[in-house]
Amino acid sequence: MTESTHLAAWRVAEEAFPRTGTAEEQLRFLAAYAILAPSIHNTQPWRFRIHGATLELYADRGRALRIADPRERTLIISCGAALFNIRTAMYYFGCRGTAQPFPEPRQADLLARVSLGGPMASVGAWASLFHAIPHRVTNRGTFDVRQIAPDILADLRSAARLEGGWLVPFTSQQARKQLESMIDEGSRIQFGNPDFRHELADWLRPGGDSEGVPRHAMGHAELPDYATSIIPFVIRAFNVGRRAAARNTRLAAGAPLLVCLGTARDDPLAWLNAGQALQRVLLTATANRLHASFLNQPIEVFKLRPRLLTLIERRGQPQILLRLGRGTRRTHTPRRRLDEVLAEDPGEDPGAAPDPYGMSA
Repeated sequence: MTESTHLAAWRVAEEAFPRTGTAEEQLRFLAAYAILAPSIHNTQPWRFRIHGATLELYADRGRALRIADPRERTLIISCGAALFNIRTAMYYFGCRGTAQPFPEPRQADLLARVSLGGPMASVGAWASLFHAIPHRVTNRGTFDVRQIAPDILADLRSAARLEGGWLVPFTSQQARKQLESMIDEGSRIQFGNPDFRHELADWLRPGGDSEGVPRHAMGHAELPDYATSIIPFVIRAFNVGRRAAARNTRLAAGAPLLVCLGTARDDPLAWLNAGQALQRVLLTATANRLHASFLNQPIEVFKLRPRLLTLIERRGQPQILLRLGRGTRRTHTPRRRLDEVLAEDPGEDPGAAPDPYGMSA
């Protein structure tokens, strides 16, 4: 399949929603928006099952990053972002429904169950979020220096709060410098680990794959095709931590806005909620014509987390670091086909697995 085929998922025809169709048909259509959520290294670590008026969201642990994400925290955050897209599309199309997190405590892979009800009268504020879904893109390029208006920042903070999270901006030069230092240190630590480099390189896809980080999204637009094709080899073979740290620090320093998204707790339910809060923040940013990308090194390197908490002066657990601003429009990353991640007959329970989190206790 060509790269353009892998980008076809982004072209969902809104007018094709089966308003008079069955619940299964409507849920399948809603799932087409779920797969447009962001995920770490574009691993797309989700699976869905539809039966009757119910859609179930499962974690695909075969796509977990054992080195970068050993607790599978970011995997569940990614699935939470997919869940928020489903809810947004559901409410936009006027469907009444519920989303129940971890509905079966003994099935740790089953993260949420979405049940459709009857129609509802108004879509309210969901319209702007829905229309932002196909336009949201992770932008690893540079941003211009225009500052972000206080009312937009207030909207972003409100978006996180509505999904049970909090959003703290780094406003002072001193705080930003300390954060940049942590990003530098975290980048060097991660790239100093050969296992981390090998895992990352496995998800860099210079070709037209349906998953992973493609050439155009690597943040090296200045390089020709033949140069980007050898990046995975270089990362595997050499400690490029100094270069990665310099690039990440430069991106942080040039961003008009740096924010930390967090939650009160640090467990699977908090991670799922963090993913929903993250996607609501990203869609709110997109609706305001902002771009975003991630600088999560101070969170992923666990020993840096206490310093980050001290810096933001907020009780709770940091989950995501974002840079926001206005940049040059970027191409979307590819997606697997919906039928690759969706099962429509009850069959064998795809979520049956040991309970790694003790959720059944």
